[in-house]
Amino acid sequence: MARILSLLRRLYLTVYNWAVFLGWSQVLFLAVKTLKDSGHEHVYNAVEKPLQLAQTAAVLEILHGLVGGYIFSFSNFFPFCLLLLFSWCFQICLVLCNDEGLVRSPITATLPQIGSRLYLTWIILYSFPEIRSHFLVTSLVISWSITEIIRYSFFGVKEVLGFAPSWLMWLRYSTFLLLYPTGISSEVGLVYFALPYIKGSEKYCLRMPNKWNFSFDNFYAAILVLGIYIPGSPHMYSYMLGQRKKALSKSKRE
Repeated sequence: MARILSLLRRLYLTVYNWAVFLGWSQVLFLAVKTLKDSGHEHVYNAVEKPLQLAQTAAVLEILHGLVGGYIFSFSNFFPFCLLLLFSWCFQICLVLCNDEGLVRSPITATLPQIGSRLYLTWIILYSFPEIRSHFLVTSLVISWSITEIIRYSFFGVKEVLGFAPSWLMWLRYSTFLLLYPTGISSEVGLVYFALPYIKGSEKYCLRMPNKWNFSFDNFYAAILVLGIYIPGSPHMYSYMLGQRKKALSKSKRE
């Protein structure tokens, strides 16, 4: 039984990783094509639905993970047009529910990444159309897409072959040196440029008095988010540098 479960796990993760790889490849293709044909002002409109699907798909995956630990249901694999439903944040349920997730990352490293991307996708880009034409949207989408294409091709090859080629290993643990700064800078910049619209619209704000006896100001919440980036970004970058050193040194020994 244990052997069957192991085979199912490997088969599932192989299909899953390559499905996500194809999904993010489509996002990158749409972004680059639109950038070339129409300019950065139209990139968000081209990738809006794929990005939203990719981020919110994690809700189902987390529920599956909480119920069963490893997920062996193949009912989630739709035709190619829905492959984007399998998002990068699937890894959180594996981190929470078992010790052998796709990425062996501590919660302190995983949650900030997932939280910031969901925040940018829904609270900023979806909620405030005024900033969708900003050039930082393009750098954000391209940084995210290249990162995930490399990440999931690495995991996919590793599941199929049992190891990853040295060049792919190097890409997995080196491209973040450039892509993390561009991605995080784009995130911070978009939140900052959205502040006037957040304050002016008062969207998602809750004022007193109300039946819950609770108030919430989305403008100050956004400022708090920007404040979290200050200690959070160096921490994440240091963590990834440590992971890079560990992985590449291990690869050289082997």
